[in-house]
Amino acid sequence: MASSSSPTAGGQDSIEDALAVEASIRRSRDTRWRKFARHRMALLGMGVLVLFAFMAIFAPLVAWQDHLEIDLLRVHDPPSLDHILGTDAGGRDVFARILFAARVSLTVGTIAALISSVIGLLIGMVSGYLGGRWDDVLMRFTEIVMTFPTFFAVILLVSVLGPNLYNIILVIGLLGWEGKARLVRGIVLSIKQMDFVTAARAIGASDARLIFVHIMPSILGYTMVAATITVAGAIITESTLSFLGLGVQIPTPTWGNMMTAAQSLFTLQNRWWIWIPPGVAISATVLAVNFAGDGLRDALDPRTVVD
Repeated sequence: MASSSSPTAGGQDSIEDALAVEASIRRSRDTRWRKFARHRMALLGMGVLVLFAFMAIFAPLVAWQDHLEIDLLRVHDPPSLDHILGTDAGGRDVFARILFAARVSLTVGTIAALISSVIGLLIGMVSGYLGGRWDDVLMRFTEIVMTFPTFFAVILLVSVLGPNLYNIILVIGLLGWEGKARLVRGIVLSIKQMDFVTAARAIGASDARLIFVHIMPSILGYTMVAATITVAGAIITESTLSFLGLGVQIPTPTWGNMMTAAQSLFTLQNRWWIWIPPGVAISATVLAVNFAGDGLRDALDPRTVVD
């Protein structure tokens, strides 16, 4: 007579299966971290970003001078013990303004990248998954938006809406999603033909569940990598707008409006402390974001082998 398996044995098997799944997830996370850690420049970039973020968050504590205080007796002072990066045309401490300007640049880059990534992710997933007429309409709309000269469109919209921090974030975020939408669409077209999606559809999974539970986790890594590029681009765009006088207005410091002093030949030749520190801050942040993005791409790429 055939013997039936005991409930105790079945429960033990379930526990072992759960432990095996947990161990597999842990190994996957460890592998991704090892891939990222192998990328020395990515670690350096991440360290620079953490340093800038720390100084931006705790700027009132790190900067012992008031970034808005005007001292007409110390206009254009060179670096000294009181002002380690000198003072600007208003006698304001350059080092303090660099730290507070980091808040603006990192905020613009992060939130604008988040907005554009969400838009690109949703449009790309809907277009790639539904296909047909939806795909045609959404991709033609994407191509129309891509035909606009982005930077000039940003200048036009900021001029119309007004040059303030919120409008700059909104405009950059709303005009930076096209590449992500096309990237996500291509990945979804490939993933939705895979066996695990077909199996989920066969057991009655809804379209919403297929998109958000089965497909989205497979494309989040690619979207995160694309978002890092957007962060760097948004920082440069904000700095350029501020340099042209269309960004955040003085006295609020940004790295871009601090660079406006570089328009003077005399300043370029004789007052390096006015324009070199914000220029270095912009370059270091953009390079750090790009390096971190490269490391993230390698960590999330299943084709990269860990030694």
